[in-house]
Amino acid sequence: MSMSSPSLRATPESTPRAPDSSERVIASSADELIARVEEVMERLTGDASGDLTREMVLEHLATGGKRFRARLALEAGRALGAEPSFAVGWAAAVELLHNATLVHDDIQDGDTIRRGKATVWARYGIEQAINAGDFLLMLPYLAVAELDCEPAVKARLMTVLARSAVDCVRGQVYELQLKSLEEVPWQRYLRAVRGKTGALLAMAVEGSALLAGRSVDEAAAFAACFFPLGELFQMQDDVLDLYGDKGRSEQASDLYEGKVSALVVAHLERHPEETTWLRALLSAPRYATSPDDVRDAVERMRSGGALADVLGHIAAVEHETRSSPVLAAEPDLQATALQLCRMAQLPIAHLTVGAAGVEDPNQIPRSVRPCRMNLVTPSS
Repeated sequence: MSMSSPSLRATPESTPRAPDSSERVIASSADELIARVEEVMERLTGDASGDLTREMVLEHLATGGKRFRARLALEAGRALGAEPSFAVGWAAAVELLHNATLVHDDIQDGDTIRRGKATVWARYGIEQAINAGDFLLMLPYLAVAELDCEPAVKARLMTVLARSAVDCVRGQVYELQLKSLEEVPWQRYLRAVRGKTGALLAMAVEGSALLAGRSVDEAAAFAACFFPLGELFQMQDDVLDLYGDKGRSEQASDLYEGKVSALVVAHLERHPEETTWLRALLSAPRYATSPDDVRDAVERMRSGGALADVLGHIAAVEHETRSSPVLAAEPDLQATALQLCRMAQLPIAHLTVGAAGVEDPNQIPRSVRPCRMNLVTPSS
């Protein structure tokens, strides 16, 4: 690696905080392997001096992040008994695919800042950022190709990887499509979320299960339990954007971008009479959206009950995970899932379900509870 190349090591969060006990469990058991995951990702970018493709990708990866998906793959592998060296390669594949989607998302969302650093397109232009994202999309296949596992397992992993990438793209298409719909029921929102976010979490677990010697059906069953965690992650992200700090150039960037978030869906479910007002805000160009209008929308979603509904949905997903009979049969994997639930909620810990007015997920009106959709079949 040349002296001018960016370091791939994850950078600290902009606001340091002490991890809770559940976060330390995952972090302490996986940190030594995460360094190896970082090495695999960096090596796969190549070693040519002056390679702009490599430079763009390494700069993006060096912006950091929690490496949740890589950690999940590692923890799932540990819980199910996979060989650590296999789990490292698979974790790298999962993380690379995730980062490919981030590069393209930043272009589509118009975000110029990610984790306090300039996004790839903001620094190098849209055309080169598309190239960087495409490059990242191919690297996971190289990571799987390097695994020294049984050929049949490797072939299945390639299928899981390809299917997950397809699901991610469909999820993004569905999310962008939400902007043009007159009505956005929870089912439409969740279809987008399960593809865009849930697919990567399910992928991490499914591949680790296969590497642990579990059957195709068993691996798919485990993966299905982690699709709802994608809902939790995305809803937490939606809440954080309006009521926390995502490390972007401006707070409530989802409203400036016109994104149909969980808060938008929940607000319109409760207050359909405000559809025209909220749709006008979301459809306005970013430059024409005033901070006062955004602050008004943020407050309406809080006072009107949308925030409480979304926090209730998040609590309901954790309850589902805790009650899953499939996970109950694998206590270590269930513990990993519950720790991930808690870790995901740490950035919005100041917005507890109780503080938002919902003490029990079952208090949420049935009409606004998220729908469950089976997007995974054992043979797919």
